[in-house]
Amino acid sequence: MKFQSRSKISVCCLFLLFAPLLISAQGVSDLDEETFRKVLQSHREFISIPNLPANPELMLKNIDWVAQKYEALGFKTTKLSSETLPILLTEIVYNPDFKTVLFYFQSDGQTVFADAWDHEDTFKPVLKAPSADGNWQVLNWDQLNGKIDDEWRIYARAAADDKAPITMFISALEQLKRNNQSPTFNIKVIFDPEEEYSSTALLSTLDTYQERYQSDYFIVMDGPAHTSNRPTLTFGCRGIAFCDITTYGAKLPQHSGHYGNYSPNPVFSLANILSGMKDASGRVLIRDFYRGVRITPEINEVLQSVPFDSMALNEELGIFTSEKVGDSYQKALQYPSLNVRQIGTSWKGQKLKTVIPEYATANLDVRLVPETDGAEQLEKIRKHLQREGYYVIDRDPTDEERLSNRRIVRFDSRTSVNAFRTSPDSDFGWSIRSSLTRDFGENPIVIRMMGGTVPIVPLINQLNVPTIIIPMVNMDNNQHSPNENIRVGNMRQGISICQSELQSKL
Repeated sequence: MKFQSRSKISVCCLFLLFAPLLISAQGVSDLDEETFRKVLQSHREFISIPNLPANPELMLKNIDWVAQKYEALGFKTTKLSSETLPILLTEIVYNPDFKTVLFYFQSDGQTVFADAWDHEDTFKPVLKAPSADGNWQVLNWDQLNGKIDDEWRIYARAAADDKAPITMFISALEQLKRNNQSPTFNIKVIFDPEEEYSSTALLSTLDTYQERYQSDYFIVMDGPAHTSNRPTLTFGCRGIAFCDITTYGAKLPQHSGHYGNYSPNPVFSLANILSGMKDASGRVLIRDFYRGVRITPEINEVLQSVPFDSMALNEELGIFTSEKVGDSYQKALQYPSLNVRQIGTSWKGQKLKTVIPEYATANLDVRLVPETDGAEQLEKIRKHLQREGYYVIDRDPTDEERLSNRRIVRFDSRTSVNAFRTSPDSDFGWSIRSSLTRDFGENPIVIRMMGGTVPIVPLINQLNVPTIIIPMVNMDNNQHSPNENIRVGNMRQGISICQSELQSKL
């Protein structure tokens, strides 16, 4: 098998034989405490600048902060105009004969719900240490002047997502420059100012600036590492599509006393539809829903290489058992999924009413894999409804249709983005994997497909070059939630990961 032979012979054996030579020649160099202290203070300064796109002035301040860092490293910086906020592009050519790698970061942050945080100002970074009782103790920033504990954390919005990777990457470039080293490829970097808001700005520039974004390879610097905190490489992400299914009763809500047992309740019709879409083990029953997905022995080896404890995960989730689409978490992610994310009826008031609602709606999302197209998956659902005997329309029924059809369903569909995946066994994948194995002494965690969807998949698909996601922040960073944080040890390791990838042989 290719995966096994290359990983065990090309990487592991060569690493054991020549690791000292390779590391001394090209490996990462640890930051001394004084330099790392300056990195953490720089990160503190950066995350003190609020980065919500609703405030364009402050977003421009974030963009300028990053641009100044890159200009100091000799990069050319350009602000590309978009429909909303500008896209910062930084670029440098070390050697015209080198390959070019495009890196992606987001510079915006998630919405803040200040009342849910443990400190007053969500954009005023707070340094904390774990205490014996399991809580977190606030530290004075002056304590950075002593021994720095990797278990300390910096709390603030965007401390992890995604300003931590921005700081890590800049720090790695600075460290290489101090050591009179340079990357083994030319670099372009783009900063997305609206990733948390569907990447509207960046996606509006694809046709205009596609040539400026063109590269040989693409690396997305975002997301949390594996729970083990080992260096992690992710080679794809699922896409997503949406649909709504609405069933109907009477034209107006009816009193459940006067019309119970007479006027049909659309909630039960909807429940019958939904229950017929999955079996008791969680497998989707819609015809051809999993068509094209095949787990070969080689793929299965990659999936099984990811550390996984099903009992621990089930305990954390509070579930008796998982669905049986795959026999492990990683395998489950290789298949498209069907999820009911919300169910609603006509009455949404605070107090319950004894009514038979006039309609019931289920809002669904479909997670996609590269073998499945969003529009085709939604069409399979529509045809499933027709085979079940429903009169399927894309609007509310007319009075005539209500009187002529016993089973009416409104089906509204919209696709979002399809999935992408680069083979972990590609030359690009092996170059990055080999560098991390060389510099960290063990193979990185290889994730073939992550469960979530990144909004920049249209950019990935338009560039049509091998793409890898490199996540570096701690898994428990409270991303998008109150008390977002970055573990100090992940900052230190992330800088080393960036150094390693910057010296990959492409």
